[in-house]
Amino acid sequence: MTPAAAAGGAGGPVSDRLPDFPWDLLVPFARAAEAHPGGLVDLSIGTPVDPTPEVVQEALRSAADAPGYPLTAGTAVLREAVSAWFARRRSVPSLDPAGVLPTIGSKELVAWLPTLLGLGAGDVVAHPELAYPTYDVGARLAGATPVPTDGLTALGPARVRLVWLNSPSNPSGAVLPVEHLRKVVAWARERGAVVASDECYAELGWDAAPVSLLHPDVCDGSHEGLLSVYSLSKQSNLAGYRAGFVAGDVTLVRELLEVRRHAGMIVPAPVQAAAVAALGDDAHVAEQRARYAERRAVLRDALTAAGWRIDHSQAGLYLWATRDEDCWDSVRALSGLGILVAPGAFYGAAGGRHVRVALTATDERIAAAADRLAATAR
Repeated sequence: MTPAAAAGGAGGPVSDRLPDFPWDLLVPFARAAEAHPGGLVDLSIGTPVDPTPEVVQEALRSAADAPGYPLTAGTAVLREAVSAWFARRRSVPSLDPAGVLPTIGSKELVAWLPTLLGLGAGDVVAHPELAYPTYDVGARLAGATPVPTDGLTALGPARVRLVWLNSPSNPSGAVLPVEHLRKVVAWARERGAVVASDECYAELGWDAAPVSLLHPDVCDGSHEGLLSVYSLSKQSNLAGYRAGFVAGDVTLVRELLEVRRHAGMIVPAPVQAAAVAALGDDAHVAEQRARYAERRAVLRDALTAAGWRIDHSQAGLYLWATRDEDCWDSVRALSGLGILVAPGAFYGAAGGRHVRVALTATDERIAAAADRLAATAR
């Protein structure tokens, strides 16, 4: 038996449970886009390009002398900062700081939540039909079964242990209304399932205001069985810091904490201090939001004028665009203009005729993309 097979146990290597990494399929289109005389405009990945706010950088510098081990649970100051942020920015007035846990960005929490909750063979993880791929990956890592569905009643007698929501949606930017959120909460509570809501784009509402799973109008003031996942990568340009958190049900958070303590899943102390600064300063968030609003308007107008239709896109960092053709044909056409986008198929079969266009490029690159699209509209 090879070491890899032994490590994977009876089921073989863990990697065998996982799909191919989708972004590898974009490599030839990236090369084609890079060959454009005006250079590549990369709108395929939502990675921030603007400076990390000075108030956050200063907090990181001030906390740089950190010889001791940080707390897996996070400092009391950080947990209280998250609670205050929920009250101020998300209209969630009663979040117990004991129900807050810092995470190493949000992706690791999404990927490991089913495992941390003890899910395994026979358990179902439901996630949106159009979805961030890591919900599926997290279920597979745990040995559970991922089921893409937008209608929970269709699951019938399946043993659903975890339901993922994502509002605003990555990739489509759709925002779930309060009544939909309430129905999911009621359905899950009847069956003893956990509801986890990925709310990483919540500060970027454009045509609709995203509501948190923990809002009293959604959960009637009780956070039992509910977890909200958030990241500072988007609102504060902290993707390189890996700063996020999960919050909600105190009992669930304590269970997650116990496992994470054993596994060494700890946010570095200087990053915790930086997160406190980011959560306490709304000015930089408003400034970044204004940048994205301008870029969104430029790209939206250019795509529409060039014959594209924008669907959903009520919030978030992306435009969900289509020409009513196979998404790979759209990717190919845009790569010929030196513009790289993500095919909707990366996010499930429901995305097969759309592309995801990110707003995360400099003003100069956004303007270049708009100019190239305008040339096709003439």
